[in-house]
Amino acid sequence: MPNATDFIADLARSVAFLSRVPVPDRFFRDHDGSISRVVRAFPLAGLLIALPSALVVYGLAEIGDALVASLLALALMTLITGALHEDGLADAADGLGGGRDGDHALLIMKDSRIGSYGVVALVLSFGLRAASLAALARADATLVAVSLLAAASVSRAMMIWHWSALPSARATGVAASAGAPQDTARNVALASGAFIGLALVASHLGIAAALFTLLLTAGAGSTFTRFVRRKLEGHTGDTIGATQQICEIVMLATLAIIA
Repeated sequence: MPNATDFIADLARSVAFLSRVPVPDRFFRDHDGSISRVVRAFPLAGLLIALPSALVVYGLAEIGDALVASLLALALMTLITGALHEDGLADAADGLGGGRDGDHALLIMKDSRIGSYGVVALVLSFGLRAASLAALARADATLVAVSLLAAASVSRAMMIWHWSALPSARATGVAASAGAPQDTARNVALASGAFIGLALVASHLGIAAALFTLLLTAGAGSTFTRFVRRKLEGHTGDTIGATQQICEIVMLATLAIIA
């Protein structure tokens, strides 16, 4: 089926865009580099990228300390993604936290040096995610693996929401050059991310808990998007990455609290 073949190609390109996993060259032949349609596969790509870490935290939580298992799982995921989203979170925190206005914030975000806001954001990101995963692991080793996969998928769907809800804040840059998400691709990403998250969480905690978690995560992503709109009047690659981190943190923390 041509549609299935196209989606598989988009999935491979999504994995290449979101991680350092090597992808065969054949998926990029005759491709113009735009990811406007490719983003529809981001939620499924996020699940695949998080799968090794989910297996690690599941296996180690059964035989060892839950916090150590969680930190090792996060370390592996950071290696797989090349800290792509963490880098965006740190830069966005520095710019949005330290910028006097939109232009100053964008200038700070282009600086490769990390500031105090960025350091604090990274510490909180790893700390909150590790603590949440450890709490989930102590409750149920299967639940922590499922939660990590669900959060990886839903948070990457919310990236597309943020990306499509705002214009580009810069004329150049990774997000601007990659192209805006197509409406259909955005809808597929949101629907697939919601389905994956709902199915995985509901299978262990029930439909009510799953819906509550998804709504809270979506609310966090939407709130951050509104804040970025007021501050920058548009998105950047850094704010897109920060959206992923914020949504992943909120979803894992929520699951840890209600599990």
